[in-house]
Amino acid sequence: MDQNLIPKGNMDRKPVILCLSARGLALATRLAPVIDGDVHGLSSRCPDAPYHFDDTISHIADLFVSGRPVIGICAAAILIRAIAPFLGGKSNDAPVISLAEDGQSIVPLLGLHHGALALASQIKLHGGGHLAITTASDLGSQVALDMPPAGWRLANPLAATTAMATLLAGGKAQIDGDALTARNAGISGGDAIRQWLGPLLDDADAKGEQKIRLTFDHRFNAPEPGQLVFCPQSFILGVGCARGCDSDGLYNFIMAELRACKVNPAAIAAIASVDLKADEPAILALAVRLDVPFKVFTAGELEAVTPLVPTPSKTVFAEIGTHSVAEAAALLMAKSCHGDIDSGNGAILMVPKQKSTVPVTATMALAQCAMPVVDPSGLAGRKPGRVMLIGIGPGKSDWRTPEASKWVQSADELVGYGLYIDILGAIAAHISRKDFALGEEEARCRYALETAATGKNVAIICSGDAGIYAMGALVYELLDRPSGGGGVSPAAHRVQVVSAPGVSALQGAAARSGAILGHDFCTISLSDLLTPWKQIETRVHAAGAGDFVIAFYNPVSRRRRTQLAAARDILLEYRGADVPVLLASNLGRPEEQLKFRKLGMLDSDEVDMLTVVMVGSSASKMIDLGREMAIYTPRGYAKKIEKNHDNK
Repeated sequence: MDQNLIPKGNMDRKPVILCLSARGLALATRLAPVIDGDVHGLSSRCPDAPYHFDDTISHIADLFVSGRPVIGICAAAILIRAIAPFLGGKSNDAPVISLAEDGQSIVPLLGLHHGALALASQIKLHGGGHLAITTASDLGSQVALDMPPAGWRLANPLAATTAMATLLAGGKAQIDGDALTARNAGISGGDAIRQWLGPLLDDADAKGEQKIRLTFDHRFNAPEPGQLVFCPQSFILGVGCARGCDSDGLYNFIMAELRACKVNPAAIAAIASVDLKADEPAILALAVRLDVPFKVFTAGELEAVTPLVPTPSKTVFAEIGTHSVAEAAALLMAKSCHGDIDSGNGAILMVPKQKSTVPVTATMALAQCAMPVVDPSGLAGRKPGRVMLIGIGPGKSDWRTPEASKWVQSADELVGYGLYIDILGAIAAHISRKDFALGEEEARCRYALETAATGKNVAIICSGDAGIYAMGALVYELLDRPSGGGGVSPAAHRVQVVSAPGVSALQGAAARSGAILGHDFCTISLSDLLTPWKQIETRVHAAGAGDFVIAFYNPVSRRRRTQLAAARDILLEYRGADVPVLLASNLGRPEEQLKFRKLGMLDSDEVDMLTVVMVGSSASKMIDLGREMAIYTPRGYAKKIEKNHDNK
């Protein structure tokens, strides 16, 4: 699955109040219920905090890249140093606020227009203090035009910066659109817009040159220079399509139909379909391109509203058990916008089913809600399930990728061996978890897939990389089996599966020890629990004959002590006893240990279950650099080096 098809929504944005002292903890404890935040405390100074961390800088960075708002009860410099390497753009950076221990200085550093200013204002309202605002628009009592109220969307956001600069320079705004008329103010969400615009409404009719135009309307509108178009997100797009539908073709069909009915794409609040389409790449891609949630209904749920749809189809009913997909899904979701589904609350089917056969076979329908959808998560239907295979490396947060951290935060539930989930620490302490013991790998993956089939985002937490001797292969093996042949349910087969790469033990060992993987290498697991020993022996012989550098995973266990010695003896047939060997244990953790040995002296008693054994090729070399040992495997540059030297 293309990683870009992962929906952008559903990210947990619960704030974290971070404290470094007992005084800071007391303030954090008072603020937590006010802003519905979690309190994270430095373990050495705040032992009574609900959640703990040991490394302040890395923990702040981890929270920031995860997308969680951070209120640091600490010096602003600490926050700045922690997040500086990870800064993106102002539309993506998570809110970051610095708060003095006495609560009297509140400094929003990042994300003012998407959460930081609101959080800072709540803190000020609760405890007083000075709110330090540095953004020009807020200082000038102007409006942040790139951040309309919930339920509204700016259709052309790239034009907002110029428009705000015009206002700050003394320009005026012309405000128009049906959404702000007296007739519609109560039912279209216009009241929220009026409150947001504030002083601009008073100045709109003032004398002077009007340099920008603000239009509030759901209709399709090609903006003119100096015009911003704001759309109430009050439409639900129902979609059906043939399996394997072309993504670009579906998108172009939808865009053409929206233009035909004069509805701006920015007015779409969500996409709805039948659950059989929960894994349809074209619809998932459409949701990403429109940046809206995608939810599905069962055929039975859609069939229940068949009496309300204008164009039921017997053919569709014969195929999937409901007379309608696009119309029924759009109506069903729209009726849930503001209360009980049965009441309807004024939801109407604005555009009945439209069909396309060229270039794609697809249908669409459009339902209109009575008011803009402020919270899409409250809409009826379930989101498509997703299993996220997340490799967290050896556990050290510095070695965990930003993508992995973000995915952890987007999870509804964490699944894995309990130790691996524990390693995540405070960053994941608020997320529901399901622990499994060693040896319960199949149950672990099966549970994740079936739980995701109910509409949850489930993260399978793996050490190292999820695709290297971990759960990735087992998840796909279960999906490869038929439902009646040891596989998972049909609903679980439609679950989206994505994988975030992690630092594997062989990468960590190679990096820590020099460059042992500088030339061709292979990995071999010495565990014969799932692979017959004879097959493992064959692979060791092949690696020896091929003169590969070898990374041995699972070299020993409490009951399995002979395999590593046997592998050593096989390799001695192919390469000398002086070949360098690295024993790397607890990589990336405080207990990390590197031992440099030679093949002839390799002793299984020095190895445990947390060790990866790296055996060099016949060309690998161990060198003493004085301050440390290193192993490297030349790739063949010697001839070039010698030639260049001879030519001097």
